[in-house]
Amino acid sequence: MRHGNKVNHLGRKSDHRKAMLSNMANSLIEHKRINTTVAKAKALRGFVEPLITKSKNDSTHSRRTVFSYLKNKEAVSALFRDIAPKVATRNGGYTRIIRTGFRLGDNAEMCMIELVDFNELLLAASAPKKTTRRSRKAAPKADATESAVEETTTETTETPGAPEASTEETSSEE
Repeated sequence: MRHGNKVNHLGRKSDHRKAMLSNMANSLIEHKRINTTVAKAKALRGFVEPLITKSKNDSTHSRRTVFSYLKNKEAVSALFRDIAPKVATRNGGYTRIIRTGFRLGDNAEMCMIELVDFNELLLAASAPKKTTRRSRKAAPKADATESAVEETTTETTETPGAPEASTEETSSEE
């Protein structure tokens, strides 16, 4: 029975499982998204999110702690340099799992796991679009009224305003 065993062993011994999760975390940090099975993605999320939380505090101790899990200098430096500043205001939930279907060979459920703040397509779609609140029917009326207002102002300034302005100018000059 598996009562109280919360770790998914993924069909591997502990050393193999730790090495696999470390390699997957390195790939996730380097590429910002990877394709894998749902079970491995859920295990990876539990492995990498505490490391990202620890990377928010950039100290020698936290770097050494993260390095003991990842065992890759480039991944540790990328985590502290690129990822930590972007997720500094986020209180967890640094990864997203998107299910992509089933694998052809063995019908395993596949997914894509990615870092949340690094999906440019989703960030661009969530940016507010600059739109007006007018409907298409209201736009021609606005143009018609604007042109009518322009005509009345040009008529009033040209006919009576032009001679008066010239007489006022001449009287002020004299």
